[in-house]
Amino acid sequence: MIKRYFDLLTVFALPVLLLGLTGCAINEGAMQRLTPTPKAVHQVELALAPQSALPDFAQEAEPRIRDAYRFAVANPDVMTKIPCYCGCGTMGHEHALDCFVKDVQPNGSIEFDNHAAGCGICVDITQDVMRLMRQEQPLKTIRAYVDAEYSQFAAPTNTPAIE
Repeated sequence: MIKRYFDLLTVFALPVLLLGLTGCAINEGAMQRLTPTPKAVHQVELALAPQSALPDFAQEAEPRIRDAYRFAVANPDVMTKIPCYCGCGTMGHEHALDCFVKDVQPNGSIEFDNHAAGCGICVDITQDVMRLMRQEQPLKTIRAYVDAEYSQFAAPTNTPAIE
């Protein structure tokens, strides 16, 4: 008779117990997915120039190129601290901003460079800078990442180190 109770317990109680435990794990997992993490709640918005501020060749470019131009124009203080590794130093470029902007006139008007529109390395570097800034990485860390990731392609522009 005791064996019969044990068999009934095994057949009925064990599955109910396991189902209950599984249900708790599922509910706990669901709660974790529904509860936003601080990173998910706080997203860094990057400064981007309006698309209308770009020249025609950049406005008509694919989104990643267009966004790279928009970022470069709106963040010259960042882009002048990032070297480029596409070989453009031989063209006189001193930093990544030079791949996007030839000159800024005293009245604030921008003379754009179309170099980056046709150079994947320039755009990739800028996209990486954007991504790392969204992750709130310090500029010195971003610079180190760019140096490590892109130094295999060409000599860098003559961009001073970040102090």
